[in-house]
Amino acid sequence: MVRLQKMPKESDESSKQEQSKIDKDGTENSVETSEEMIRKRIRRNTPSPHRLTPQSSPPRFVSVEELMETAKGVTNMALAHEILMNSAFQVKPYEPEEGSLEKRVKEIMHKAFWDCLESQLNEDPPSYSHAITLVGEIKETLLSFLLPGQSRLRGQIKEALDLSLIQQEAENGALDISKLAQFIIDMMGTFCAPCRDEDIKHLREITDIVPLFKSIFAVLDKMKIDMANFAVSSLRPHLLQQSVEYEQKKFQEFLQKQPNALDFTKKWLQDTSDYVTGGATCTPNSAQLPLTIHNHAYLRLLKWDHDTEAFPETLLMDQGRFLEMQQELEQLALVASVLLIVYNSAGEAISGLPGLMERLKKTIKILLAEMHTSSFKADEAFAAVAEKLCVELRGCLFWHGFSPFPSDRENTLKGQILAVKSADNPIRKVIDSRIQTYLLGFLESSALRCAPALPGGLTPIGKELEEIAVKLERLVTFNKLVYSLFYHKILQDILKQGESLDV
Repeated sequence: MVRLQKMPKESDESSKQEQSKIDKDGTENSVETSEEMIRKRIRRNTPSPHRLTPQSSPPRFVSVEELMETAKGVTNMALAHEILMNSAFQVKPYEPEEGSLEKRVKEIMHKAFWDCLESQLNEDPPSYSHAITLVGEIKETLLSFLLPGQSRLRGQIKEALDLSLIQQEAENGALDISKLAQFIIDMMGTFCAPCRDEDIKHLREITDIVPLFKSIFAVLDKMKIDMANFAVSSLRPHLLQQSVEYEQKKFQEFLQKQPNALDFTKKWLQDTSDYVTGGATCTPNSAQLPLTIHNHAYLRLLKWDHDTEAFPETLLMDQGRFLEMQQELEQLALVASVLLIVYNSAGEAISGLPGLMERLKKTIKILLAEMHTSSFKADEAFAAVAEKLCVELRGCLFWHGFSPFPSDRENTLKGQILAVKSADNPIRKVIDSRIQTYLLGFLESSALRCAPALPGGLTPIGKELEEIAVKLERLVTFNKLVYSLFYHKILQDILKQGESLDV
């Protein structure tokens, strides 16, 4: 296990934060959001308003210790889940926000520490108390990098950085601090990843002791992160084997402390059951009904209103991933809709022209890249899409010897493209329905290890759609493995209640 030790120049608070902060690329927000949302569940005692809401039970008083223990378990579960599901998961060093009070305090403390060290070394004779403390910290960090079997290196470090001997040399005026620093740099060069070779080379070029020690600690910080990320990547294969059992155990412990922790999961499945059994998707007596309800339930999460609807508790740790897929699918649906309109309008004149579809597709995606931001203006964006595509078509038709579109036909095409911005647009609804059909087929055929055929009109986005389907199938499969016992009981209760209502 890798130990991320405290630097002498860090406050305890900063050190703890450094060890716990995760890169924003999907990891920090995912883990923190999951923890925060589940903690809110801990504080919430209001049952959700749906048909399977249990009778109210007497209030149960929970101690602060129980809450802290539960929160810690949830955090550990969320972190393990994130490492497993996010192949890009990485530990990153924590830095306070620019201009924040925390950053200013940190800078002041660091400056005071290094100024004090420089002042001691400039005394006559020099005082080495701060320097020896630093060497002790460096020694512990170097030892933490060693594997259990590296006894020879361990002995070298302990012998060369023997603090009692160094203290005696300092008292007798025989301490060569530069020699110690060179040994430390040599050891760092032995342990560091190849990407740190330039940093080690730079250390060898520094001659002043204080700047050298500052740089040594900066490089050691990077090496700690490197070692932590190496440990994460080494841990991932073992997590794959153990995570299902681990998450089941942790969620069961959470459920015992918070009995209503499945309320939103029950509502999610109940609403899906009402939709499936109320339509023509599946007959109520079908043996496949529980599986059909469950697969449709996962698809509903790709159409979720995250601002107003509570996400199922069993999927909170993956809410960010579902939202990301939802936004990607919404953009892909618009891309496919616009391309279908363009190709139907232009007909054989552009059919089969190499590279044209990819150019049009790239243009649409660039202009719609900000569609999920608050600053996005749909009217302007779709007008730009229509104009850009018409310019591209004009040039393409001219280049291949075809007559350009008459102005009225071009205006009609622009109008059709502009109309796609509406969620009720018939073409957009057809494309969206086909995407849902494809994803459902992917989930249903996952056991057979064969992908369903791509419905008509989706060829331009086929590659992206398959990538999302694979990601969805992986999330769903793992989620079913972890929570299958809970889902089975909930679905049984829903279907039994439905049968009793029918009678």
